Amino acid sequence: MRGAVAGLFRGPGRAILVLSITQVLGWGILIYPPVLTLPQVTAAHGWSLAFGMAGFSLGLVVSALLAPTIGGLIDRHGGNVVMSVGALAGAAGLASLAVAEQRWSFLISWLLIGAAMASTLYDPAFATLARLFGTGARRPITYVTLAGGFASTAGWPATQWLLQHLGWQSTYLAFAAVLLLVVAPLHALALPRHPAPPPPVLAGGAHPAVAAAMPAPIKPQGRPFWLIVAAFALYAFILSGVTSNLLAMLQRGGLSAAAAVSVGALFGPAQVAARLIDLTLAGRSNPLWVARGAVLLIAAAFALLLALGQSFAVAAAFAIAFGAANGVMTIARGALPLMLFGASGYGRVIGRIARPALFVQAAAPFLVALAVEQFSDRVVLELALLGAVAALACLLALNPSKAR
Repeated sequence: MRGAVAGLFRGPGRAILVLSITQVLGWGILIYPPVLTLPQVTAAHGWSLAFGMAGFSLGLVVSALLAPTIGGLIDRHGGNVVMSVGALAGAAGLASLAVAEQRWSFLISWLLIGAAMASTLYDPAFATLARLFGTGARRPITYVTLAGGFASTAGWPATQWLLQHLGWQSTYLAFAAVLLLVVAPLHALALPRHPAPPPPVLAGGAHPAVAAAMPAPIKPQGRPFWLIVAAFALYAFILSGVTSNLLAMLQRGGLSAAAAVSVGALFGPAQVAARLIDLTLAGRSNPLWVARGAVLLIAAAFALLLALGQSFAVAAAFAIAFGAANGVMTIARGALPLMLFGASGYGRVIGRIARPALFVQAAAPFLVALAVEQFSDRVVLELALLGAVAALACLLALNPSKAR
C-alpha cells in the first residue's frame, strides 16, 4: 500500500495524480461554466443567448478539428509539452472573453478556448497515459476518469459562487489565473517525461502480469475503425443532445423545476459509482463488452422512460442508468482503441476517433432543441432510443479476432 501511494508522487505513476487534478480543473473551467456564465455575458452586451452558445459550439468545432494533430504531437513530444501549452491557450482565451466587447473578439476568444479543449481534456490525457504506460494504461485511465467525474460537482458550485460575489468578468479572469498558475505548471513541471519501464520478462518470454500473449494490434483503418468511430459519434450525439435538454423535457413532462434538478443531480454520482466498479475489474473486463453493456443500458433507460412516462421515480432510474453507462463509456473510449490498435501512435488514433464525436457533440444541443420544437419530446426520446440501438449494432458488428 505504501509503495502504491509513493508511486503517485514519483516516477510515471505521478501522471495519475497530476492528471486527476488537472482534469477536474479543466472540465470545471472549460466545459461546465458556460451554461451559467453565457446568459450573463450576452445580457451585458445585448447579444442573443443563441449567439453566446454559438461561441461555445465554435470552441467544440475547433477542438474536433485539432484533435488528431494534438494527439500526434503528444505521441512525439509528450503531454507535459502539449498540455501545458493548451492550458496557456485556455488562460488567454478566458482572459480575452472577460474584456471582449465586439462579436468578433468574442468568437476569437472561443477559438483559443477550443484549442485548450483539444489539448487539456480527456483525449490528450488518455494519449499522455498511453505514451507513459503503453498497453497497461487501462487502470491509469480509469483512475483519471474517476477523479474527472467530480468536475461538475466542483465546477458548477464554484462558478455560481464566483458569479454571485465577483461578477462574470472577474469569474473568467479567476478561471484564467487557475489555468495559468496551476494547470499549466502542473502539466509542464510535474507530468513525467519518460515512459514506465516494462514489467520483467520471464524465461518463457511472458510477462508475469499477463497469463497469455497480448493480442496483436490491428491497423486503425477499414471496417473495425469506422465501426468504433460511428458508435462513439452516435453515443456523443445522444449524450450531448439529451443531457442539454433533459431538465426542460422533464419539466414539460410534469416534474417541478426542483424535482427535475434533483433528477439531474443523480447523473454525477451514478457516473462515479460505475467507474469505481470498473476500477475493481480493470484488467479483467474486456473494454468492448463494457462499451456494449453501457450502450445496452442506455437503450434500456430510454425504453423505460418511453414505456412508463416521466414520473419522478422513472426519471430518477433513467438518470442513474444513463449516468452509470456514461461513467464506463468514458473509460471504454480510452481503453477500447488501446486494446484494438495498440499504444503506438495512440494519440493520433484517439484524436481521429474523437473528431466526428466532437462535431456531433457541438451540433446536438441545437438539433435536439429544434426537433423538440418541430415534433415532440416523445419523438426525440424515440430517436435517441434508435440511436442507442444503432450504436450497439456497430459495437456488436465489431469482431477484433476476425479483423486480426
